[in-house]
Amino acid sequence: MPSVRKGDTVQMLSGKDRGKQGRVVRVWPSKGKVQVEGVNQVKRHEKLRVGRGRAGTEGGIVTKDMPVHVCTVALVCGSCHRPTRAGSEPVEGGGKRRVCRKCGGAL
Repeated sequence: MPSVRKGDTVQMLSGKDRGKQGRVVRVWPSKGKVQVEGVNQVKRHEKLRVGRGRAGTEGGIVTKDMPVHVCTVALVCGSCHRPTRAGSEPVEGGGKRRVCRKCGGAL
């Protein structure tokens, strides 16, 4: 069971954005990377593209969120609002659910 999923709130543990919190936008489990909203932003110069059937993209300097390694983020618990590790607990249907290691609340 992956500890970080799309839509989770995470906090940065290291890097230039240490301490910032954001929502996970995308996850690459095979690469071990996640993309967090508002974290690890870089500026890219993009060319004006003219599309035939669809709208073209505007050119200029664009700010993008780049992926970070999953070990540099920690889940934020919804009940205690602190960064924590995820534990698992069996559920009555035969599945598992993620729980906070600090307070025991569901993640």
